[in-house]
Amino acid sequence: MALIVNGEEIEDEIIENEFRTIKGHYERTLQVACCERDPEFRALAKDNLASRMIIQQEAVKRFPEVTDEDVQNRLAKLIEESGSEEQFLMRIGMPVKDESLLHAQVSNGVRMDKMMTAVYAPEPSPTDDEMRAWYEKNVQYFLTDEEVKASHITLSLAGAKSRAEIFALMRELRGKAQNGADFDALASEHNSNKETPPDLGWFKRGEFMEEFECIAFSMSEGEISPVFTTQLGFHICKLTGRKPAVPKPFEDVKEEVRHRMLEHHRDEKFNVFVDELKKSAKIEDLDPDEEIGGH
Repeated sequence: MALIVNGEEIEDEIIENEFRTIKGHYERTLQVACCERDPEFRALAKDNLASRMIIQQEAVKRFPEVTDEDVQNRLAKLIEESGSEEQFLMRIGMPVKDESLLHAQVSNGVRMDKMMTAVYAPEPSPTDDEMRAWYEKNVQYFLTDEEVKASHITLSLAGAKSRAEIFALMRELRGKAQNGADFDALASEHNSNKETPPDLGWFKRGEFMEEFECIAFSMSEGEISPVFTTQLGFHICKLTGRKPAVPKPFEDVKEEVRHRMLEHHRDEKFNVFVDELKKSAKIEDLDPDEEIGGH
């Protein structure tokens, strides 16, 4: 028994599942390897779970009873959003329908909706001038995607005697290109896949393999890359154009500005709300790795 929130226990298994979810996220985003940040992630897992628990407790306190009509309306909406009742049950981890458990879960959702509606109120209705001012202050959210244009030479390992043989040929081709040879002509002659043109055209991040994009987006216009590898083989690319990210016109993103202003308002209200709940909560960590919020 590691964590007790206002007298209510959070089981070790739940803490461990939250810890694994957090650690997995950081591993996937290449921000951590092995175990050096485990104490930090475990403390974060406990803080997340404690915060959720005090929010749920507050919702029950404010709305101890909810109507069957509200529960059925919410359930119908959730099933519609999921596509079917079966898909909804699978999404919430209930392969076999349990009426009492389902009613309890949906009732908690109703309470949360009612409470958060009260927390967020009154929500802003910004004027055009207010939205434009917010847009100008936060223009980094409203940029076009950066784009680059590149040509490539790609040699696969199929039929090669060795990787060293392919690498030596690619170094030779890179040297020729650096000395003024036509890059696209070299690519047309040597590319393993003759159906793919040397000129890849304009592309944004996320349209090619990450290894290729990391090279292409780090280059200057006219630059020829070193030889590098991906799962497709050895590559050289030449950057032939770059379109930097620029602000989208305000009129084109007006509704997105309104939405972001609303989300910002809700985030601020939510954070203040949770901080206030934590101040009065009794959070007992019986197996602390790091300090978490609360008293």
